[in-house]
Amino acid sequence: MRESTSLVHLSAISLLLVLVDHVSSLVAAPTPESVYTPFLQCLKNHTNSSTPQLSSILYARSNSSFSSVLQAYVRNARYNSTSTPKPLLVVTPLQQSHVQGAVICAKTIGVQLKIRSGGHDFEGVSYVSHEPFIVLDMFNLRNITMDVQNEVAVVQAGATLGELYYRIWEKSKVLGFPSGVCPTVGVGGHFSGGGYGNMIRKHGLSVDHVLDAEIVDVNGRVLNKEEMGDDLFWAIRGGGGSSFGVILSYTVKLVSVPEIVTVFRVERSLEQNDTVTELVLQWQEVAPNTDDRLFMRLLLQPVSSKAVKGKKTVRATVMALFLGGADEVVTLLGKDFPLLGLKKENCSEMSWIDSVIWWANFDNGTKPEALLGRNYSAEFLKRKSDYVQTPISRDGLEGLWKEMIELGKIGFVFNPYGGKMNEIVPDATPFPHRAGNLFKIQYSVNWEQSEVAEEKNFMDQATRVYSYMTPFVSNSPRRAFLNYRDLDIGTNNFGKNSYEEGEVYGAKYFGNNFQRLVKIKTAVDPGNFFRNEQSIPTNPSVGKPFNRSLGRKLMVKGVGLLILELFIIRLLYFV
Repeated sequence: MRESTSLVHLSAISLLLVLVDHVSSLVAAPTPESVYTPFLQCLKNHTNSSTPQLSSILYARSNSSFSSVLQAYVRNARYNSTSTPKPLLVVTPLQQSHVQGAVICAKTIGVQLKIRSGGHDFEGVSYVSHEPFIVLDMFNLRNITMDVQNEVAVVQAGATLGELYYRIWEKSKVLGFPSGVCPTVGVGGHFSGGGYGNMIRKHGLSVDHVLDAEIVDVNGRVLNKEEMGDDLFWAIRGGGGSSFGVILSYTVKLVSVPEIVTVFRVERSLEQNDTVTELVLQWQEVAPNTDDRLFMRLLLQPVSSKAVKGKKTVRATVMALFLGGADEVVTLLGKDFPLLGLKKENCSEMSWIDSVIWWANFDNGTKPEALLGRNYSAEFLKRKSDYVQTPISRDGLEGLWKEMIELGKIGFVFNPYGGKMNEIVPDATPFPHRAGNLFKIQYSVNWEQSEVAEEKNFMDQATRVYSYMTPFVSNSPRRAFLNYRDLDIGTNNFGKNSYEEGEVYGAKYFGNNFQRLVKIKTAVDPGNFFRNEQSIPTNPSVGKPFNRSLGRKLMVKGVGLLILELFIIRLLYFV
């Protein structure tokens, strides 16, 4: 009997050692298999959910739908290769408590949480990481509640801009909202980074119209404007929401739009007696200073020559929205911008919702329902940004044409400021680029193949032309737009120099507002749980650096105690 009992003891001890060894492996390197069960159990414990099977919102790599769910909102093909780091899990919440549970459980387990609303982050920051991570994908939380009488909308973070525009149009033909022209962009990321569109000169940024918000903080609490306080409410209106928590929704004030608006597109090329240089010189004077109802975007692209086969030239395209009729804008620009040569036949009058469709490059006659679509063909791409505060000289432009023709691919988008943007002080929101900026530049290059050499070529093009533009753009620091994410300007490893690393890109995105953002971050998330490659760091004199293994150690301790308890029970039973 004693021999039998001893064998049982040895068997139990062996089992304990195996289990402890398995649990210890979680500390070293969490895997999808090791994380799934603890995360699901934790989610069940921390979710007041009516979802019968919480496992239905949780996708591990072994799930046959994992790849399709992950890739559905990948908007940059550079981050959709076999070598791209993949999340341990994708969580697709259906309700508020799922988000709360996901935050608590990722923090408990000690795994980084990436938050994705629409996936248009140019550098894939919302769904890629080089440490073990979980993606919290908000696409199911897309409800939009309209209150036309008070001109207010409550928009969940997973809704798209197209869905917001459509729901406004359903209820009113004289209301709109100042946001981006790409309908598949997610509201959560767009608003929290500032949010701009073709009504920026009349109505400012999206965040200038935010009345309230709901956020899940690092402790899993749901906070509205009053509960989160003025500082945090300020921070998530242009400071990037994913540094501070998970945005659930924004409440926004809608704006009035006329029943009839006007759009037009006018093109010129260098082959037309060098009119492009003169046109751009005059555009720089007119576009930021004209009637604030007029937004004239300028696109500059290298294109194949129509005159000489095999030769490149530069094409300039002016795309515009005018919040009024065609006759008025033709008269206005005949006086202010004669080199454009705008004629009434260049213009199209339409409703505001049809102008949204036009700007989104849908075919003529497309119905507003097209704005509800979420299909998006991801290309390989790179974007960068700059701000211009004094007009680029003639010599500067002519040198730029040479660069563009030689490189052959990279293009520019000039977006004029002025108007309402000049009336709002730089610290009203974290977005600092207000008065004093004539226009914002987007550097844009797309390609189709995934070859390493081809990617390097186009990335080098972007770097080269960005370097060329140095004398003509803002400096000390050279400014950048957060929603045109660019990891070239600095990243954070969250080591001992985290604050200094964050200051490099933080000053470029946020100017003097960076310090206030750091103070708020330190107060609301001192452990730096909510982080990404360019998130707001904590203040080293106040906050403690995030210990990535702490949560896993706590989880292991809890599981270890459970195993020990079972072992003792079994041991006592056989004795």
